[in-house]
Amino acid sequence: MLDPSLLRQQPEDLARRLKETRGYDLDVATLGELESRRKQIQVRTQELQNLRNTRSKAIGQMKARGEDTTAIMAEVAGFGDELKASEAELDGIRNRLDALAMGIPNLPHESVPVGADESGNVEQHRWGTPRMFEFPVKDHVDLGARHGWLDGETAAKLSGARFTVLRGQLARLHRALAQFMLDLHSGEHGYEETNVPVIVNADSLFGTGQLPKFEEDMFVTQLGEHRRYLISTSEIALTNVVRDEIVEAERLPLRMTAHSLCFRSEAGSGGRDVRGMIRQHQFEKVEMVSIVRPQDSYGELERMTRCAEAVLETLGLPYRRMQLCSGDMGFSAAKTYDLEVWLPSQQTYREISSCSNCEAFQARRMQARWRNPETGKPEPVHTLNGSGVAVGRALIAVMENYQNADGSIDVPEVLRPHMGGAERIA
Repeated sequence: MLDPSLLRQQPEDLARRLKETRGYDLDVATLGELESRRKQIQVRTQELQNLRNTRSKAIGQMKARGEDTTAIMAEVAGFGDELKASEAELDGIRNRLDALAMGIPNLPHESVPVGADESGNVEQHRWGTPRMFEFPVKDHVDLGARHGWLDGETAAKLSGARFTVLRGQLARLHRALAQFMLDLHSGEHGYEETNVPVIVNADSLFGTGQLPKFEEDMFVTQLGEHRRYLISTSEIALTNVVRDEIVEAERLPLRMTAHSLCFRSEAGSGGRDVRGMIRQHQFEKVEMVSIVRPQDSYGELERMTRCAEAVLETLGLPYRRMQLCSGDMGFSAAKTYDLEVWLPSQQTYREISSCSNCEAFQARRMQARWRNPETGKPEPVHTLNGSGVAVGRALIAVMENYQNADGSIDVPEVLRPHMGGAERIA
C-alpha cells in the first residue's frame, strides 16, 4: 500500500506517475469525492461524540444535584441515532477508500526504466558462455522420458494437466538442487533456514499483495467456515512473520530462506510452456526474504540478487541479469531484477529467479514496523524477496546444459555429495 499522504495530499501527481510508469488509471474523481465526504462526516462524528460526552457528564452532575434530567436525556437520545448513522457512514467510506488503496500498485523507484512490457527490460550483464553441442540437443521432456524419469501422463491421471511425476535419479537430482540451495543460503549467505506453512489465511495474502487483486491465481481450500489459500511462493509466509509487529532495530536485517511447495493456477498462460516442467500448477522453490531498515533496502537488493546469481554460477549455468521496466514489474515491487538461465533446447534465456525490493509497500499493508532509534517511533520496515532459485527450472537447466549424446546427464560437481557421489545419471 502506498503512503496514504500521497492519496490525500497529491492525488493528481500520483495519478500522473502511476499512468506514466505503470499504465494504471487512478480514479481521482472518486478518490476526491470519497475523501471530501470522509472529512465532512469525520468532523460531524467528532462533534456528536463531544456533544454526547459533555451531555453525559451534565446528566451525571444533574442527577447528583437531584435535578430533573428528562429533557436532556431526550436530547441525548435524539442525537444518539444520528451519531450511530454517522459512524456507520464513516466506516463505509473508509472501507471504500481502503479498497481503492489496496488496488493501487507500488510506485517504481526512480532508477527503474519506464516501459509498457518486457520489451522495455534492460540487460545488466551476462555470465558464462552457452555450450556448443556436437549432437542434436534434446529438451528436458525428451531427456526425462527416456527412462520414465519425467512422467506427465501418470501425473495427469493423478491430478490433471500441468503436473509432473519425477522418478529415480532425476527425482534425486531435483532434491539435491534444493538441498544445495538451502545449504548455500543458510551457510555462506547468512539466511536463517525456515520451514513455513504452505496453507495461509487471507490476512497473509493481503499483507504481501496477492489479495484482493490476484485471487484467481491462487488455489483455495475451504473447511467449514475457514477459507485458506495454498501459497504461490513462500515469500508470503516468510514476509508475514513480521506482520503486526514492531521489530527492534538491533534485530535488523532479518534474512530468511525456505524451501517449499508452491501452487499457481497459471490462468491464461499457455503456448510452448504447457509442455514439461516450465510452467506447472505445483512446483518447488527456494526463497529468500529480507526485512531491513529503509536506508539499507537497495544495498540489500543488490546483495540478494548476488546470492541468487551465486547459485547459478556455482552450478555452472550461463545466465543474464535483467532489470525489469516499470510495466513488467510485479504489483508490490518498486524495483526488480530477473535472472534468466540459458536453455539450449530453446536457444534462449528463461526466467529462473526474480529479486524485488518492495520498500514499505507490503509493510504498510501488514503493519510491520521497526523502532527507529533516532526518533524512538515505529516506522514501516522495507521488505525484499527473491527466488534462490526455482528448483524445477534449475533442474531443467541442468538437464539440458549437462546432457550427453547418449541421453545421460552429467551431475554438476557441487551436487555430487547430495547424489551419493554420482558423476552421471543414465
